[in-house]
Amino acid sequence: MRILSLTFFLFFNLHFSAQILSQNQKLESLCRIWGFLKYYHPNVAKGNFEWDQQLLRKISEVESVHDKTELNVLYLNWIESLGQIDICKPCSKEDDNTYFEKNLDLSWMSNSNVFNAEVSRKLHNIQNNRNTGTNHYLGKSGRKVYFRNENSYGSKFTSTAIGLLELFRYWNYVEYFFPYKYQTDQNWNDTLTEMIPKFLAVSNDETYHLALAELVTKTDDSHAFLYSTLISLNQYGNKKVPVEYLYAEGKLVITRVNATRFNESVPLYAGDVIYDIDGRTIPQIINSFGKYIPASNSWGKEKKAKNLFLFSNRDSISVKVERNGQNISVTAKTYSIPDIIRENIPVLQKWKFMDNKKKTGYVNMGIIEQEDLGEMYSNLKSAESIIFDLRNYPKQTIIPLSHILLPGASIYYQFTFPDISYPGRFYSRKNSIGKKNKHYYKGNVIILVDENTQSQAETTTMMLKQHPKSTVIGSNTSGANGDIIRFKIADLETCFTGLGAYYPDGRETQRIGIVPDIIVKPTINGIKKGMDEVLERALLFIKTNE
Repeated sequence: MRILSLTFFLFFNLHFSAQILSQNQKLESLCRIWGFLKYYHPNVAKGNFEWDQQLLRKISEVESVHDKTELNVLYLNWIESLGQIDICKPCSKEDDNTYFEKNLDLSWMSNSNVFNAEVSRKLHNIQNNRNTGTNHYLGKSGRKVYFRNENSYGSKFTSTAIGLLELFRYWNYVEYFFPYKYQTDQNWNDTLTEMIPKFLAVSNDETYHLALAELVTKTDDSHAFLYSTLISLNQYGNKKVPVEYLYAEGKLVITRVNATRFNESVPLYAGDVIYDIDGRTIPQIINSFGKYIPASNSWGKEKKAKNLFLFSNRDSISVKVERNGQNISVTAKTYSIPDIIRENIPVLQKWKFMDNKKKTGYVNMGIIEQEDLGEMYSNLKSAESIIFDLRNYPKQTIIPLSHILLPGASIYYQFTFPDISYPGRFYSRKNSIGKKNKHYYKGNVIILVDENTQSQAETTTMMLKQHPKSTVIGSNTSGANGDIIRFKIADLETCFTGLGAYYPDGRETQRIGIVPDIIVKPTINGIKKGMDEVLERALLFIKTNE
């Protein structure tokens, strides 16, 4: 009996001292090491290996690994096979750059639950003697990074291994080159833990695209998207109720009913307020879309979702509307987009006076171009106030406009740029705009903003805020600022923000947006009356401050 007990005791201890690793632990560690070596190991970064193929082989090999000891033998042999690493003298030199290191986290290399001391030592050695020259997988345009020399495996689901490769590739893009990784709702490490089982469960093209869309959404970045016609058709539909609407107070206010090629009547009217679509409220629909729509915040989610509400693959949808004080149920037919006719589309003016006395000017920043600025200012410079409407996307007018409006150069933003010699680290630069100008505009500068004010529009708003008599009116801006990195994942177009953008004192705008001096949001009542309540509030502000 003693012999049996001792045998069981020895077997039990030997078995558990081997430290069994879960499938997730093995694949997480593989994702991290593969991405780290890709950007840090000098021989890998030079493009000396078929790096995707190495990953595909390792995915197969880790399946047969059972414990920590076996996994570390695999990693040690792999690292050794990559060749000698020379001492990197530039790596230990200090420079004058100001570094932003909230995203740099290589602490995983010291995780003793997965890696033994020898593997950790080798990884840290690669970190300290990393590649600092040209990287086969990275290019740089100005201060912005772009990804290159990446293999395409198509957008169709072909194997679990290829699906994991695309997950690992994207996860490491974000890990090392997304400036706002530290701001995501879910810790990026936890995202990897969560998404591996979801990619392992992928079984067809649609679930593949949905897993990719969910992954992209976890960046919490309004710049981000995944262009998948499969998701668009299957999740949202390719036919639409032929009406236009605005979103306010959690409901849709119809502003226009369009004709159709079939000349059929539409059972909806301008002024109808839709509060339910196929048995779901508008906020419920936004929440259902939210899993696959990346956005910096809730209003960014609403902005992206609002164009999808009345789409369907079915021939009709059921809506509940408020009309003349009554709640009415309506079945509305849907039409393909080519069958919907938009007539009498209003022509927008680039600039104009808002009053007969020419005391208030208005500039539509979404359509005015650089070559228009001289004529615009010549016409409006006598106005006591100029309203700059940035509820749109401007056309690269920020620098010439600053030379016209501002009294002198000023620091208006601080940017962070990726350091490709130390992936995961960013360096900071403060950006000034404007130039000394005694003829600058002396009147009031009013800036109109809302959730459509994104990226370049937010930067332009920050420039205009440098004017000594500026006021921002509207609602919080998008909260997605900085140039974007465009690339493909699983052969599908996507992107995320590539440069970090902050106030001069380091305060964040990403996910928060620019907070207006006077907050105004459209209301259902105002939309039904055809009012632009943000513009109306700006005119009232000007009038009360004359």
